[in-house]
Amino acid sequence: MNKATAFLAAASIAAISTPAFAQSTDSQFDGFRAQGVAGYDMLSAGSSIDDDSTVDNDQSIEGFVYGANVGYDFDIGNAVIGVEAELTKSTAETEFADGDWEGFGYGRVDAGRDLFLGVRAGVKAAPDLLVYAKGGYTNMKLNLLSNDGTTEFNQDLDLDGWRAGAGVEYAINPSTFINVEYRYSNYQKGEVDFSGSVPDSNRFDVDLDRHQIMAGVGVRF
Repeated sequence: MNKATAFLAAASIAAISTPAFAQSTDSQFDGFRAQGVAGYDMLSAGSSIDDDSTVDNDQSIEGFVYGANVGYDFDIGNAVIGVEAELTKSTAETEFADGDWEGFGYGRVDAGRDLFLGVRAGVKAAPDLLVYAKGGYTNMKLNLLSNDGTTEFNQDLDLDGWRAGAGVEYAINPSTFINVEYRYSNYQKGEVDFSGSVPDSNRFDVDLDRHQIMAGVGVRF
């Protein structure tokens, strides 16, 4: 079972979970939810990669991130707990900026898809306002952009890590909500995924930081 299949299976489980812990059927923060998300994305060299140079040496790439999120929340009174899964894509890629190469330890790459599976917990600051924290597992791909002048090589860096974040959610009405959040991810293990019958590489250590500021609009069912 590959990571994408496992992600979809986990998302399905979250979607059909029975709200055994829910205490309020008319809560604005209870039940299955789905939303579109978008925002700012920055990937940068982690502490073991960053050369800490004092000169202008940009070791980060930035872009626009967008995707979809599904989850299931349980209202347990003044608090809300839930599970969620997310799939996003980013426009971040390495490039030359004013003659400066944005090298951050991974060669010439662009950001591929990102999967997240985790939990969140929050408190109701008001009947229609939730303040929450979240955390869980994340897996992303960096698409290697390489060729030898004749052939373009098709291979990816497959990276595993963890994510933590915090945000606020406002219930416009019982079926519609908006939210904004900040999250930080750190990727610590990776492998090269080769195309065709070539086996993937052994797993190796990496250190990649990711900062995102996200906004979302969603519905509850």
